Amino acid sequence: MAHVSAPSDIARSHATKRLAALATPPGALGRLGDLAVWVAACQGQVPPVPVDNVRLVIFAGDHGVAAHGVSAFPPAITGAMVRTFLLGKAGVSALASAHGVAVRVLDLGVDEDFDDLDASVRDALTAHKIRRGSGAIHLEDALTIDETRAALAAGAAVARQEIAAGAQLLISGDMGIGNTTPAAAMVAAGLGVPASEVVGRGTGIDDAALLHKSAVIDAALARADARTDDPIETLAALGSADLAASTGFLLAAAQEGRPVLLDGLMSVACALTADRIEPGAAGWYAAGHRSTEPAQSLALAKMGLEPLLDLGLRLGEGSGAVAAVPVVRSAAALLRDVALLSELVP
Repeated sequence: MAHVSAPSDIARSHATKRLAALATPPGALGRLGDLAVWVAACQGQVPPVPVDNVRLVIFAGDHGVAAHGVSAFPPAITGAMVRTFLLGKAGVSALASAHGVAVRVLDLGVDEDFDDLDASVRDALTAHKIRRGSGAIHLEDALTIDETRAALAAGAAVARQEIAAGAQLLISGDMGIGNTTPAAAMVAAGLGVPASEVVGRGTGIDDAALLHKSAVIDAALARADARTDDPIETLAALGSADLAASTGFLLAAAQEGRPVLLDGLMSVACALTADRIEPGAAGWYAAGHRSTEPAQSLALAKMGLEPLLDLGLRLGEGSGAVAAVPVVRSAAALLRDVALLSELVP
């Protein structure tokens, strides 16, 4: 496995000096200035080049726990939404079209075979499929260790494909009914906290379902026990094929020196796990938005990341990160195109 190097300290230093020298009042750019410095450090050059090629990969999969009362929607919605992504008609599709973000959807563990699709479309969709559905985590492991490693490798391969296609900024999206339960469990495992601190309403469950969901997560954590000390064992016991692939995607992005804009709980849970596998990976991540899920905020705080947007979003799909892409582009443009004070005042 390749190791992670930090974004360029030299570029960060030069970017910080350039930011201070811009023809703007000191600190006037606020967090846009900090973001611009991060972009320059990730690119390894000052001023940064325009962030034109942004690529989103949506990792889809079903979760056995969805059949146990943790979601407001039935598992069949997963496959229906995958078809909606392929048609370009989902919420994230509209945002991606508005902001020039390329979108790719992959079935890592959806509990169907998509036999109704054209063969070429189906083959592209399922090229990295690991299994049909993942285990109900409070009763059994989500994946075998071999399946976990295969999913990690699949996600890494996809990241490198997107980088080879010219990606300057990557985003991982998610689709899978019930996925906030394993994602919250992954965060709880990574931070060593109980379910009560991480559980959220996901698709909009009521109070009774929320209590049940918390009990399911606590049962899953108890079942996994000391295996949660190991991040890959955590993925096997508590994750899913799509979440493991997303983790591999984020880890490979950091290994290859490509910045990532994180989305909601699933993306952030996988980022936290990637940083557990390879400490320092989080240096390549920025938080696109704050979701309504408490586990996401806890994981972001652990990684030292402050969200760019806070809009009350809980759509998933990569939508919050895509909505934040113009902010990243704006930050890079300011550091690149604003005049230096020395150019204006002899």
